[in-house]
Amino acid sequence: MSLWTAADIAAATGGTASADFAVDGVTFDSRDVTHGDFFVAMPGSATDGHRFVAGAFESGASGALVSQPVNGPHILVPDVARGLEALGIAARTRTEARIAGVTGSVGKTSTKEALAAALARQPGVKVHRSVKSYNNHTGVPLSLSRMPANSDYGVFEMGMNHAREIASLTCMVRPHIALITAIAPAHIEHLGSLEAIADAKAEIFEALEPGGTAIIPADAAHADRIIAKAQDAGAAIVTFGEGGLVRAEDVFADASGTQLTAHLLSGQVSFRLNQPGAHWVSNALGVLATVEALGGDIGIAALALGELEGLAGRGARFNARGATIIDESYNANAASMAATLKVLGHEPGRRIAVLGEMFELGDDSAELHRLIAGPVIEAGVTHAILVGDGMKPLADALAGQTGVETVDSAETALDALKAVLQGGDAVLVKGSNGVGLGRLIAALKEDRCSI
Repeated sequence: MSLWTAADIAAATGGTASADFAVDGVTFDSRDVTHGDFFVAMPGSATDGHRFVAGAFESGASGALVSQPVNGPHILVPDVARGLEALGIAARTRTEARIAGVTGSVGKTSTKEALAAALARQPGVKVHRSVKSYNNHTGVPLSLSRMPANSDYGVFEMGMNHAREIASLTCMVRPHIALITAIAPAHIEHLGSLEAIADAKAEIFEALEPGGTAIIPADAAHADRIIAKAQDAGAAIVTFGEGGLVRAEDVFADASGTQLTAHLLSGQVSFRLNQPGAHWVSNALGVLATVEALGGDIGIAALALGELEGLAGRGARFNARGATIIDESYNANAASMAATLKVLGHEPGRRIAVLGEMFELGDDSAELHRLIAGPVIEAGVTHAILVGDGMKPLADALAGQTGVETVDSAETALDALKAVLQGGDAVLVKGSNGVGLGRLIAALKEDRCSI
């Protein structure tokens, strides 16, 4: 069966079909188009997707969503962005899948991937998930529109940097289960306080399906505030983590992972996580609590968690000239920076940290950067390569404590790393996405022996 027919799309969007066609996928990036896709010609601040319609057809697209007539099969709508939203809502409406929504200040994408893997490990189960970090006002409807009608489960990530953004997204997703991973001072520049961040994340409960469940970290900042929001929404509440209903015991951690026993509402399961770090224990507990709330098999889910490897930009590891590179380059805030530095502290050999500045911290930026000195020192970092002007408070705090070098770009950070890297080193690379440390990772992967 096709994902969508032209008639289906026209009915969902209120658009007009130029021809009959069927599609097997949906994308708004012309570079991702494959045979049978539906290309959404999204407007943008820098360019207009209509410029790429012809190229999409050349790459095999079967149809396009447009707001002006084009050569080729298409659905004509007044507003392409609204049309994509309508298509996503139609996809949610037509499925009987059980839906999980995931948000939080840190760990959203990793937890979403882990949850999808845990559900998919069950025999004969069809799981759809949002890919990459498609978690905003365009990514969520795109992810919904890609969901086959016969899915058993859907797992969707929702992000924000302003209040009321998650409220809009959760109205499209309408989750049965809503999981908050953690609360940390990410995007505090726009929201002003941790209380406001907690309130913004709790918006995910506003469109829970009747009888829905809220999965909440018991040890999060302002957990009581989040629980009250869930109660106001009429949700059943399951807490996880220290002091939670779902908790970890008999935890043994080393540089290669963590052995633990998870106590859940229906029983307990012992397993090993390949991903090191206390933050992964928390992620795993949230995943298992969600699987249990969805009616899944927690034993099978624990097996899946034990098989997980690190994601690119979020904990993936590779070797470069005998050194272990820990790729956390996708994004950073104070909480995730401290957590990954703790992981680095368990690594054997010399420890090097390539750290990019953290964005969207507002008036708290200098202090939050300065406070990273503690985790750097505790991790036993011998060389800290700090990228960006915002890292000056951290550099000042580390003066005399460890070797520090400040640089202005990912490229100069690579040069600095080349100058000190030796076989047997462990290197953590982490920073906000805008710093561009992904380019440093790509360079290491492409030419590993040149360094």
